[in-house]
Amino acid sequence: MSDKRVAERIEAVMGALAARNHRKPWQALVVAVVLVVLGGFFARTLALNADMVGLLPKSFPSVQDLEKMRKRFGGQGYVVVVGMGAEPAVLKQFVDDMVPKAAQLPEIQFVNYQRPRPFFEEHALYYVDVPDLKVIQERIDARIAWEKEQANPLFVRLDDAPPPPIDFTDIEQKYAGSASQRMANGEDLYFIDPEERLVVLMLKPKGSSADLNYAKKVVGQVEDFLAQQDFSKYGPTFKTAVTGTFKKKMDQQKMITADLGRASGIAMVLLVLYLAFHFRSALGVVFTMAPVLAGLSWTYGFVGLAYGKVNLLTGFLAAVLGGLGVEHGIHLLGRYTTLRSEGQDSLQATREAFSHTGFSAFIAALVAALTFLSLSISEFAAFHEFGIIAAVGMLVSIASYLLILPALLGLASRWGWTPRTHVGSAGPLALLARWLPRSYRAVAIVVGLGLVVLISQAWRVSFSYDASKLEDVRVPSVSLDRSVNRILGYSQTPVVVLTDSRDMEHEVVRQLEKRKAERGKESTIDFVGALVDLVPKQQQEKKTVLQAIRQRLEKLDPERMPKDVRSNLERALKMTRAEPFQRENLPEAVRRQFEGLGGADAGGVVLVYSAINLADGARTRTFAKEVRGMNLPDGTQVSAAGEALIVADILDMVAQDGPRILGAAILSVLAAMWLTLGRLRTALICMLPTLLSVAGLMALLDLKFNYLNIVVLPVLIGTTVDAGVHLMQRLSEPDSDFISVYAETGRAIVGGLLTSAIGFLALVIAQHPGLNSIGNVANLGFGVNVVIVLLGFPSLLLLVERWRRKHSTTAAPAENT
Repeated sequence: MSDKRVAERIEAVMGALAARNHRKPWQALVVAVVLVVLGGFFARTLALNADMVGLLPKSFPSVQDLEKMRKRFGGQGYVVVVGMGAEPAVLKQFVDDMVPKAAQLPEIQFVNYQRPRPFFEEHALYYVDVPDLKVIQERIDARIAWEKEQANPLFVRLDDAPPPPIDFTDIEQKYAGSASQRMANGEDLYFIDPEERLVVLMLKPKGSSADLNYAKKVVGQVEDFLAQQDFSKYGPTFKTAVTGTFKKKMDQQKMITADLGRASGIAMVLLVLYLAFHFRSALGVVFTMAPVLAGLSWTYGFVGLAYGKVNLLTGFLAAVLGGLGVEHGIHLLGRYTTLRSEGQDSLQATREAFSHTGFSAFIAALVAALTFLSLSISEFAAFHEFGIIAAVGMLVSIASYLLILPALLGLASRWGWTPRTHVGSAGPLALLARWLPRSYRAVAIVVGLGLVVLISQAWRVSFSYDASKLEDVRVPSVSLDRSVNRILGYSQTPVVVLTDSRDMEHEVVRQLEKRKAERGKESTIDFVGALVDLVPKQQQEKKTVLQAIRQRLEKLDPERMPKDVRSNLERALKMTRAEPFQRENLPEAVRRQFEGLGGADAGGVVLVYSAINLADGARTRTFAKEVRGMNLPDGTQVSAAGEALIVADILDMVAQDGPRILGAAILSVLAAMWLTLGRLRTALICMLPTLLSVAGLMALLDLKFNYLNIVVLPVLIGTTVDAGVHLMQRLSEPDSDFISVYAETGRAIVGGLLTSAIGFLALVIAQHPGLNSIGNVANLGFGVNVVIVLLGFPSLLLLVERWRRKHSTTAAPAENT
């Protein structure tokens, strides 16, 4: 059976189904209503999950490691309470008042509110290796000898050399990057910024921030606690705010949910307004929107059954699918109206419109569905689910129009409705249709040169790994969280390596510090912390050396020392009096950071703090490589766990899947169009607008792609091919006239592209920068495509047609001779 025969059969089936629904409208509408009720029932519990962890398959090691970490260690990050707007002494009083109360909250493990400086300063010399302690001892011996010489009246010094120092800060500096030093560093004991008048309390919850219901629970608990306090004693300008990982995730969820609701609402309003302008008829709006709304309910019923949730990308599909679905309605209802104006009755016009224009809409929907489906080859759930849901939505939209629109037209015609006649010879597109055949060569040259210029700049387009640009810094919890990190001096959310023994803990620390030393300044590790290092080895041996040092220091007379040396002497004496200690002697806030939910018996952890901003995706990928794949002596391998590693895997996956998805999208579109249109050449011509618009998109305005907006590329390929299909199909009909076809179909094409763009246009006003970037890139692509479809593509068709006529007329005389 020929390809043309397949197309004719599909046309006949679609025309027959449309005619049947036109004759029996109530049956068709009852079926539609039942399906809408079922769709609404299954979609009723759908909710947005904006957590990044859910976007990777559970089989990924980073996901499995994170799940193990959460079960044993708990969630990452804190609920951070910030006091602000008072003098430093008042802020410290606020902290001292709140800590005992906050620690009693049911969901709080502990409160971290001070640097453990006193403890680590007192025991600083226990963190110094024995050979370095002996160097200190030698320096003191040298100073004692010098003092004795100075005290000897018979001794004459022949030079002006300064006395040997008893300062050993240079040796302490060797250990400045250790966890004990980094955790104790800071100008103040409290986490305070006197200039900004901020003080920080970090409350560690028992659960994970990935569980948004738990995050709401614990943040609500903290906020309720603060609301019950009387802060008037801290001054009239004093106030509190909540930030941290848990609060940021809540705010992000709230913002995205509001953005998606706003975008969907605005998109629907804009669609209705445009349809009212396009058809100049209220019924025209109803005929077009009713199938779209029904199709959306069916689609999201499928989503409820298949997934039970929507993610950051699939959440805004309602607005996008609404715009894409309306495009079919514009073509179908526009063709129906034209046929009625030509004298056909309602049944004939319905059958004819769905046989030909409906077939073109079916091809466009099938091509778009296959293009969307190419996203499903990715393991990245945001792409995978987006592809499947969008593909289902595109096919459902055609089924919805085939079921509902003929039924509505049938009822309207029985009740005496006559469609408003659109004059094809009037309007800007009609003028353009008459002008193009006279100027197509110049238009083709200008558009072609413009595209060449754009394509030549494609090398400038790059992929942005900077996730910070996908966060809205205007959200108070996000901007405040950055201030908290600055005050702390290190990240609130280190990645975690789970350990089963102290030997394993020590080996992990050793390997990570070795990697850090090997990479030097290029290392992305700030410091590594573990209880095995916070409780140093050889303490008894070190105690013996420290006692010897103290005995020597006590021989020096402080009164004979300069003031600066005297302070060093007093500090040294204090450190040498420190006694050995064990884990239970560490400050509670320090010890609890390294203990799991089951306490000390649940196993240990190694905390790895990054030296980079984890919003920098490119460096986060480097950090992930540096903290993964540590081979232990027993043959096992361990890796760090944390959301930073999830982000790194997502970025790796997008970088790997992007070219494959784009290639699959192009090939699937070409194959589908070749099969349905019958000729490879016709399929290629229909694809040209899409391919050129994508190339122009990549060059225009030097916009960067990210792991969210890159999904727009296959979307553009799948949706904008619709214009080429409709124009080619209409021009291939017998006795078709370019001017009349362009005037009628061009109007529908523009309307279709505008309604497709409306779904994305609503995202331009979103507060979330990631959603905003999707809207910007998509509408840029649609804008480029309008120019190509209205000018470039018709000019190309006219060039091909004139070339064909010229060669056919020159070949005919040659055959006759």
